[in-house]
Amino acid sequence: MSDSFSTRSQLTVGDQTYTYCSLPRLGERFDISHLPYSMKILLENLLRHEDGGQTVGPEHIEAVATWNPKAEPDTEIAFMPARVVLQDFTGVPCVVDLAAMRDAVTRLGGHAEQINPLIPSELVIDHSVQVDVFGRADALDLNGRIEFERNRERYSFLRWGQKAFENFKVVPPNTGIVHQVNLENLARVVMEREVDGTRWAFPDTVFGTDSHTTMINGIGVLGWGVGGIEAEAAMLGQPSSMLIPQVVGFKLSGRLPEGATATDLVLTVTQMLRRLGVVGKFVEFYGDGLQHLPLADRATIANMAPEYGATCGIFPIDAESLNYLRLSGRSEAQIALVEAYARAQGLWHTPGSPHAHYSATLELDMSTVQPSLAGPKRPQDRVLLQDVRGNFADALGGLTANRDRRNGEVADFINEGGGAAVGNEQLAKGHADVEIDGRKVRLKDGAVVIAAITSCTNTSNPAVMIGAGLLARNAAARGLTRQPWVKTSLGPGSRVVTDYLEKAGVLKELEKLGFYVVGYGCTTCIGNSGPLPTEVSAGIAAGDLVVASVLSGNRNFEGRVHPEVKANYLASPPLVVAYAIAGTVNIDLTREPLGKDRDGNDVYLRDIWPSNKEIGDVIAATVGPEMFKQNYADVFKGDSRWAQIESPEGQAYRWNAESTYIKNPPYFEGMTMAVGRIADIHGARVLGLFGDSITTDHISPAGNIKKDSPAGRFLQSRGVQPADFNSYGSRRGNDDVMVRGTFANIRIKNLMFGGEEGGNTLYFGAQPPEKMSIYDAAMKYKAAGTPLVVVAGKEYGTGSSRDWAAKGTNLLGVKAVIAESFERIHRSNLVGMGVLPLQFLPGENAQTLGLDGSEVFDISGLEDGHSRRATVTATHADGRTATFQAHVLLLTPKEVEYFRNGGLLQYVLRQLAAKKAA
Repeated sequence: MSDSFSTRSQLTVGDQTYTYCSLPRLGERFDISHLPYSMKILLENLLRHEDGGQTVGPEHIEAVATWNPKAEPDTEIAFMPARVVLQDFTGVPCVVDLAAMRDAVTRLGGHAEQINPLIPSELVIDHSVQVDVFGRADALDLNGRIEFERNRERYSFLRWGQKAFENFKVVPPNTGIVHQVNLENLARVVMEREVDGTRWAFPDTVFGTDSHTTMINGIGVLGWGVGGIEAEAAMLGQPSSMLIPQVVGFKLSGRLPEGATATDLVLTVTQMLRRLGVVGKFVEFYGDGLQHLPLADRATIANMAPEYGATCGIFPIDAESLNYLRLSGRSEAQIALVEAYARAQGLWHTPGSPHAHYSATLELDMSTVQPSLAGPKRPQDRVLLQDVRGNFADALGGLTANRDRRNGEVADFINEGGGAAVGNEQLAKGHADVEIDGRKVRLKDGAVVIAAITSCTNTSNPAVMIGAGLLARNAAARGLTRQPWVKTSLGPGSRVVTDYLEKAGVLKELEKLGFYVVGYGCTTCIGNSGPLPTEVSAGIAAGDLVVASVLSGNRNFEGRVHPEVKANYLASPPLVVAYAIAGTVNIDLTREPLGKDRDGNDVYLRDIWPSNKEIGDVIAATVGPEMFKQNYADVFKGDSRWAQIESPEGQAYRWNAESTYIKNPPYFEGMTMAVGRIADIHGARVLGLFGDSITTDHISPAGNIKKDSPAGRFLQSRGVQPADFNSYGSRRGNDDVMVRGTFANIRIKNLMFGGEEGGNTLYFGAQPPEKMSIYDAAMKYKAAGTPLVVVAGKEYGTGSSRDWAAKGTNLLGVKAVIAESFERIHRSNLVGMGVLPLQFLPGENAQTLGLDGSEVFDISGLEDGHSRRATVTATHADGRTATFQAHVLLLTPKEVEYFRNGGLLQYVLRQLAAKKAA
């Protein structure tokens, strides 16, 4: 480790002395006093990982130390997180790759035990529980049983990993969501680690394979969501390249008024930041309002960073951070280290701390926040509670255009004496009469069919959870209950929540309104809302109704919550309860009654809404450290179901050839210790010709597996019935399934067909060219030894950092992607998987060069990675050629090394095997 700026110092806390990289000492060389908190974290990271310039040199440190807040980002640095946190959908393929690497390193002369995460890596199983059962006392148990039956293969594999790998721990199912477990237990805030006999202290930083990893920013931990390839790289000790970001400062003042919640605050913040535009930027919160903002409220705001578009939304370390560490059962020694380190580094915030310099600023007086929801389609579309009825009415026209057209046709048919079937009568009326539990009810547009207190943003927050419980108590006391068509669910983010709801005496009050605990995991917010009651589904279909969900989650994109629900609103947990009682969003809850009490009197929302003081008093009397200590004492042990799952023993995984969930991937087949060269590409065919803004959702397999798709046909050939397909997400550990779903999105447009939607291509190995699925064509080309390229427009690979967007591309046989521009992370992921990213020169693209996808491509002049430009020659069937230059986007010496090795994982494998040989 280099120390060009002589920052290495000593810090003694209690009876322990730590080595650390002193920012104040660097401040003697550069004026870093006005750097934002997050930039200081980046600066320390570079100081600690300086290695003579291979990945971090003095120039990188100086670039951050002299950061210009107004400059457009153009300087890349290498960031190395302190730890990695995974959820099960994205974590399984990471563990599959590690298991495959153990086999491969053994073949190369090493030992399986050499393959372990090099930094703490913790996986929380939280994405697999679904709300199949609700509204009854045994819902939690039954949903848990179904979850284990569906996912037994995956869980068996993860249990093996839990036993086999060092530096890797698994939080079993039925514990909580990854973000909340991270906040309540896994976060260190300040890390300590022994390296070569020296005890180091440094900031806790984290990569997570879930976009809402940012919840941890609320306690001062810098971290954000990444794709699986970036996570694996970090686990294996490889840094991630990033541009030095701009930082937006968000000043908070005042305090929340009566009737307003942290959810209302975060929806306001999200709307403001979306309007400003913070994509790719850090957001940092400061101002006197922080002293009135509990840690749980900060975490609620931080968790929404993906919704307002920022990389992170961070708060500094202050006294409130320590209060939360103490509340959540952290040791006094850890708390003392956090405070001492933060003060020594200039990372400690007080109300009088001078403000940093920011790229841009926003300000919000929290006393102006009003009760709000967001919807019906996007989390940034905030709507005041009083305006929800009008908002839904405005959206209804577009959502019912086709139905209204059909209604006219049906009405004409009836008027002409043609009569109509029951379904058509319902359709013409725009409503549906159904019978639920022996009671006849009428479903209408705007009916709330899902009311979910779901895990993501809000269940870390006692104020809104206790608030929901008190509102339920007050409602039940007046004789109010949920409407019979509403599917209600309570999905706490951790077992601590259930404990304090029970202790406060409000869990049973929530149950009276149908809000029974259904599971501890990501449920409705990620689409695991489960089926609607049969009668409700039938009514929706009969009337072609536009029904609604109200949920306390983060995301309400079209089709995400439930395929039958077209309008989705984000709301605080108390408002979720209120809308379950009202049963419709076609209501103004600020003026109209929720219902009538036992005496027939109108009951308004204001009549049952608890005061801030009452909520605060209940929290003070119920939430304490003992709950956290008890629930997290054996957090990695799991329940009896987890303990009873059979899993293999041993350092190497015993792959089951019959499994359609877990499979040894082919990345390392035939691999030797010999490092290759970056060779020119000859005779390549075009697999896909795409336009602008092809997202990782277009490329990567996601969602349901269709029966007649290549993946569906494969599963059926293996004896899996369509009812048991599960999802692509659950099968991410099987490359046979995932490669068949790559580029298979029904909305992707291959310009070979003039923009026709669907995952098809033209196969030029036949005459005339034959139209077929991209997967089938790729396999024919692979059998013939024909390399493939993808040609695209601007912003190729935008969206979430999906590892399978790069892995699937590699496995299809694509050697290069030529695009006008790339999303940063996807470009990096392509390099990590051995796929060459090439960029058209400015002003050039497939259209200007006359390319239609029928050409044969030759890519030359790569010079083993030494050349920054390549020559591309596209030869048409008639012999005409188009020759052009393209930028070679191997941006660092380390990336060139990855590519020579065939990819990141191969590079790491050879490094480890070489150490063993030495």
